[in-house]
Amino acid sequence: MSSPWWKDAVFYQIYPRSFQDSNGDGVGDLRGIESRLDYLAGLGVDALWISPFFKSPMKDFGYDVADYVSVDPVFGDMGDFRSLLAAAHRRG
Repeated sequence: MSSPWWKDAVFYQIYPRSFQDSNGDGVGDLRGIESRLDYLAGLGVDALWISPFFKSPMKDFGYDVADYVSVDPVFGDMGDFRSLLAAAHRRG
């Protein structure tokens, strides 16, 4: 029996706020992450661990989640998340 894929996978954690800003407002966002997927794939990354990007009062930089089903507008919207997810899956 082969071992689960994640036992040998390379994980890369992303803190969205500082990873990549796509719109010039000084805050990283989901579109910024998507724009760097080819770079991450080139590094040999198998999976992403994205720190919280849910709706939050931002008293703890997003870790104080107020709504686990909504994207905080500072990071984009649900359409941006769906686009990021689809783009990541296309890269395997």
